[in-house]
Amino acid sequence: MNPLSALLALPQDEKQLRGLLHTPREIAQQPETWLATYECFRERYAEIRQFLQSTGISWDPMRRPTVFLVGAGTSDYIGRSLAQLLRRLWQCEVLAVPSTDLLTHADEFLVPGRGHLWISFSRSGESPEGVAVVERALKSHPSIHHLLVTCNPHARMLRLASGHKQVLGIALPEEVHDRGLAMTSSFSNMVVFGQCLAHVETLDSYGNVLRQLVQAGTNFLGMAAESAANLVSGNFTKACFIGSGALKAVATESALKLLELTAGQIQTMSESALGLRHGPMAALDEQTLLVAFLSGDEKVLRYETDLLEEIGKKRLVTTRVVVSPTSDSRLDAEAEHVLRPSPSLAIGDDYRPPLDVMFGQLLGLFFSISRGLKPDCPSPSGAISRVVQNVLIHS
Repeated sequence: MNPLSALLALPQDEKQLRGLLHTPREIAQQPETWLATYECFRERYAEIRQFLQSTGISWDPMRRPTVFLVGAGTSDYIGRSLAQLLRRLWQCEVLAVPSTDLLTHADEFLVPGRGHLWISFSRSGESPEGVAVVERALKSHPSIHHLLVTCNPHARMLRLASGHKQVLGIALPEEVHDRGLAMTSSFSNMVVFGQCLAHVETLDSYGNVLRQLVQAGTNFLGMAAESAANLVSGNFTKACFIGSGALKAVATESALKLLELTAGQIQTMSESALGLRHGPMAALDEQTLLVAFLSGDEKVLRYETDLLEEIGKKRLVTTRVVVSPTSDSRLDAEAEHVLRPSPSLAIGDDYRPPLDVMFGQLLGLFFSISRGLKPDCPSPSGAISRVVQNVLIHS
């Protein structure tokens, strides 16, 4: 039994006592729920496709709208995971723009005379900033189209769709409305939904990609849990996550998961492989766990392995962990731990965020337990909460 399965097998009263009722289950359920999200998309396919066509996504490329992927915190990282895939397949400008930035500077992001589609992601659909951003846009910029994606069927955000033909609200299956503080299955399932959006004209081909992700994810959970549980014995006070392209978003989300679930006891950072040398490398030391989500693109991988080699030669850290989509013997010399999903993936990096992020989530889970915290509610001081509270919306 792997360490994640062992947590799932605990008696209910012990799970309750230790704050383990939700987070381990929500991490473990992900590959299965990705299929449920795909079916949810298929059930509303005609409605979604018609709505997207009304926004101008299928028009001449020069007339297509600018797409904003909107969210705060983890929901912002959903957009960052999707931006390159959507830009490539929709052939229009796609930007991940935090709702926290839009709330204060919306007019500075908008280009007058240009069509816009805002796709908002929110686990609860109750985030004060996220709701306020859509409410204000509906009043001040009524030509903007909005696609609202949440995991809460009763979300306040969804109610904004009523009476507005340029707004479409989507609630994902109830089981991905995470009850733990940290977003896990809600993150990966909203990413999967976004990948479905990218393939709105080629949904069957995306189904083939998703089946690979589900198979790899099911196999990956056990080995990732073993590795994460073993790493907690290290004397780590910091962690650095790196990734390139869409995997940089995975690095950022993984850094947040470890920070949240350890209540800041482990300080984290994230960067791209090429960006790390430009200052952030100064933070690496023997108490730093280095985690690299490696590209399947050979050109990108060469930059990443060069960085790992340099870090090793300089002895900046004692532990380098890599997650690689394929078996590559070169990596054994550049990392102390190598995780390889089985079977090897034959898909692009743009599709890997739901899979790779599970290792970051598991690190957060097991380091939280090792620090004597309750993963479902790991903030004893109340510094953070499941849904952001006490945000005054100023006019």
